Amino acid sequence: MKSRNVRCIKRPCFPWTGIVIHEICHALTLTRQIMRKTHETSLTMDAEDKDDADRYRAPALDKGLDILELLAEQKEGLTRAEITKLLGRNASEMYRMLERLVARQYVVRSTGGDRYSLSLKLYALAHRHPPMNRLISEALPLMQRFADAAEQSCHLAVYDRGNLLVIAQVDGPGTWGMSVRLGSRVGLIDTGSGRVMLAFQSMEQREQMLAEHTKVKGEVTIDRGALEEACERIRSAGFSQKDSQQTFGVTDVTFPIQGPSGQAIAALTCPYLRRIDEYVAPTLEAATVLLRDTVQALSMVHEHAA
Repeated sequence: MKSRNVRCIKRPCFPWTGIVIHEICHALTLTRQIMRKTHETSLTMDAEDKDDADRYRAPALDKGLDILELLAEQKEGLTRAEITKLLGRNASEMYRMLERLVARQYVVRSTGGDRYSLSLKLYALAHRHPPMNRLISEALPLMQRFADAAEQSCHLAVYDRGNLLVIAQVDGPGTWGMSVRLGSRVGLIDTGSGRVMLAFQSMEQREQMLAEHTKVKGEVTIDRGALEEACERIRSAGFSQKDSQQTFGVTDVTFPIQGPSGQAIAALTCPYLRRIDEYVAPTLEAATVLLRDTVQALSMVHEHAA
């Protein structure tokens, strides 16, 4: 009886049961192999990524960028101790890095020397190339149109390291004219271009520009209070019109070319010369209107200003 029962237990009830079990086992084996290979591949890729990250690390550059990114978020600047604490670095490495950033003019110290903040150098770099090339290419045809209609010359200037740089110049069609040489540096304090650039900045940006100010040859000194009053008048009027402090008989008319937030990214100036012979040329008032129209076509906020 026992032997018969044993034989009955060993005999399969269905002929395909063994095949199914075999296939299931084979499938599980393949799945385990695939999972193992996938895991090994993942570990290999992670290791390669880590090796690449380690291979291309530049600790000194990382420290400098960390400082710049931190200061970009601070309106009042930070002390060296605050920077050290917020970045979790040691004091000596932060001291060396800040000294280099100050020397390269990316960071400025406060008057008391205890706080650090960003300079406008990054701003200037961001607006130099290729955006500056685009500004010049867009401005030149409009400047030429103005010069032909107003019968006056005009020049375009941008802020650069403490004063202004003339990046475009167009002469008027007449026999005589007043022009500023392309690539010249003009004063930040005593020119229409400089005062317009200062007037259409935030208080913080204006302070940084004045802190970076370097006098050009012959630049006229002006009291800080008088400069602030002049900037306020320019902001109220929307432009500057004044007798040149460099040349007799010239009236400088300057408008700001404004960026998206209303700040001046460039200044367009017409050094107006009045004819005294019998030729009837466009008046100063007519030239001012033409220059305003030219600037509104170039400014990024001209829709709101219209």
